[in-house]
Amino acid sequence: MSIKNFFKNAFSDMKQSAKAQHEVDKATFAAAKAESKAQFAEAKAMGKPETMKKMQNEQREAQIREANGRIAAAEKRIDEAKNK
Repeated sequence: MSIKNFFKNAFSDMKQSAKAQHEVDKATFAAAKAESKAQFAEAKAMGKPETMKKMQNEQREAQIREANGRIAAAEKRIDEAKNK
């Protein structure tokens, strides 16, 4: 392999690598842009009282479900301990 071919291949590889990295950068930028738009839309929606109340109710319901699950697990442990 001659030096000329070596450098030709090396620069060709660098060019392909740069193109691939550019595609990655474009995709990353598009994702960041979409996430930014989503955050803005969420923040805008939080300004509406009905949206805020709905979100708070969903959070409370999730916390209640979690607490009920913990209660059920604790009662099961109590029953197991009593049966030993």
